[in-house]
Amino acid sequence: MSRRKIAVVITARPSYSRVKTVLKAVQEHPQLELQLIVAASALLDRYGSAVNYIEKDGFPIAARVFNVLEGENLTAAAKTTGIGILELSTVFDNLKPDIVVTVADRFETMATAIAASYMNIPLAHIQGGEVTGNIDEKVRHSITKLADYHFVASEGAKQRVLKLGENPEFVFNTGCPSIDLADQVKGSVQLSFDPYSKYGGVGSLPDLKDGYLVVMQHPVTTEYKDSRKHIEATLQAVYQLQMPTLWFWPNVDAGADGTSTGIRAFREQHQLPYVHFFKNMEGQDFLELLQHSKCLIGNSSVGIRECAYLGVPVVNIGSRQNRRDRGTNVIDVGYDEQEILAAIQQQIQNGKAVPSEVYGGGDAGTKIAALLEQLPLQFHKTIEY
Repeated sequence: MSRRKIAVVITARPSYSRVKTVLKAVQEHPQLELQLIVAASALLDRYGSAVNYIEKDGFPIAARVFNVLEGENLTAAAKTTGIGILELSTVFDNLKPDIVVTVADRFETMATAIAASYMNIPLAHIQGGEVTGNIDEKVRHSITKLADYHFVASEGAKQRVLKLGENPEFVFNTGCPSIDLADQVKGSVQLSFDPYSKYGGVGSLPDLKDGYLVVMQHPVTTEYKDSRKHIEATLQAVYQLQMPTLWFWPNVDAGADGTSTGIRAFREQHQLPYVHFFKNMEGQDFLELLQHSKCLIGNSSVGIRECAYLGVPVVNIGSRQNRRDRGTNVIDVGYDEQEILAAIQQQIQNGKAVPSEVYGGGDAGTKIAALLEQLPLQFHKTIEY
C-alpha cells in the first residue's frame, strides 16, 4: 500500500513555526509522505529567509513558488494571491498530493485553498475558526468553507467552525502546533544563546542579563494607511522606558512600508542605545527569547498563543488580535503612547502570568499527522437542510 502524500504549503515566516511539529510528525509517520512547498515571503531574504531555517531543520523542499509582487499595498496583496493560484496549480498538478494542508489566515493562503479546491484535492486547514481585527478574518473563514478537514486550536474556534455549518465529523480541536514548540522551551532556566552573535541584526547591543523587552508589531491591513502613526506611538513609549529591547521587523502586509519607514526615521532622529533590531529568528530560539523576557509588546498572535502557554506578559496594541481567545497574560491598549507605556510598566511589575492551555497542551503535531493518515479522502461538501 502506497503512502498517503501530504502537501504542506508554507507562505510566510510565522507559518513555519505554526506548522513545524506537524511537518516533523508527517515526515516520521510510516504511512505518510511529506511534500513541502515553500512560497511567497518565506523565500525572501528581506523577510528573514524562513526557507533557510526549513532546510537547516532537515525538511526537503518539493517545490518553491516565487509569487510575491512588490508594493506592500492592497493591490499587490491581491495580485500576489492571483499569481499564487497560477503557480500552485502547476505544483499540485506535478506532485499529485492526496491532501493539501494550509495554515492560518494570511492572504497568500487563499491561493493554496482555491487551487486545491478547484483541482478536487482534499484540503486541510490548521487554525480555522478564530476571530481577529483585519482582513485575515475574511480569509480564514473563507478557507474554512473551502476546506474539508479542520484542525482548530481552541474550543472557541471549534464552535465557530461548527456554526459556519461544517460537518462535526471533520472538525477537531487538536490545539495549536506552535504550542508544541513552546512546550519544549517551557523548562528553560536561562537564555541558551547569544542573539547578537547568532542572528546579527542592527543597532545597539544592550546588556540583557537584567531583563529585556521584545517588540513585534505588524501593520493592520484594514488600517494600513495609519501604520506609520501606529508604530511611532510604540517607538515613543519604548524610547521613554530606556530598557534593553529586541525589536523584530514586520511581516509582508499592506502597510509594512509605513511601519518600516517609521522605524528607520525614528532611528535617524533618536539615539537608541537600548534597542537592537532583528529580521527573523528560528522559532524555538524566538520562543526561548520570549520565555526570558519581561514583556512582549505589539500585536503578534504569538502574544496571544505561545505567550499564554508560557505565562509571558503581553501588551497587545490595537485591533489586530480583537476577540481572539486569551489567557490572563494580556493587557489590551490602543495606539496611544502613554497608554502603551503605562501598560508595559504594569506588566513588568506584574511579572510572569499564570500559564494557560487555551491553545493546547503541546501535542498538536502528532494528533494532526494521525488524523491526516486516518481521515477518508473527500473533496465535496453539501449543505444539510
